[in-house]
Amino acid sequence: MALVGTRAPDFRMPAVVEGEIRDITLNGYRGRWLALFFYPHDFTFVCPTEITAMSRRLEDFERRGCSIVGVSTDSPYVHRAWIDAPVEAGGLGAVRYPLASDWTHEVSRAYQVYVPEEGAAYRGLFLIDPEGIVQYEVVHNLNVGRSVDEVLRVLQALQTGGLCPVDWTPGQPLLTPH
Repeated sequence: MALVGTRAPDFRMPAVVEGEIRDITLNGYRGRWLALFFYPHDFTFVCPTEITAMSRRLEDFERRGCSIVGVSTDSPYVHRAWIDAPVEAGGLGAVRYPLASDWTHEVSRAYQVYVPEEGAAYRGLFLIDPEGIVQYEVVHNLNVGRSVDEVLRVLQALQTGGLCPVDWTPGQPLLTPH
């Protein structure tokens, strides 16, 4: 069942935030848009490409009143070890938004992205509006990364409040019903 149009499942998870482990909650993002994305595991191949791409584009999200949170089923200690490890040795490097740990798998299950056979989450991404309603979701298999440009395009389209035709980009006209 799709979550679009429903209240986003609540969460409280430990996360690595600016090098420290602390709890984050959905309620902590109330009043802002939130790009909540799930990825399978730390120390893998596709995941760091997505995480670093989102980090590089943080200002683009922030300008649109949108925070970012990445989530995997790894522990917060594994997240911190991955961030701290040298990039040349498979480390992630600095991440400018929280990496949360759904090590109980409760949040992945609530967002319907948990893969029991893997003990991990599919690549799910949810845009949650300032009132806590899921406005967009995309879920796909483990081996294909997402497009940050497309996430930003959809965020901007949702924020217009209007009817956006196929391949709409900011600055293009919205559709008007007849």
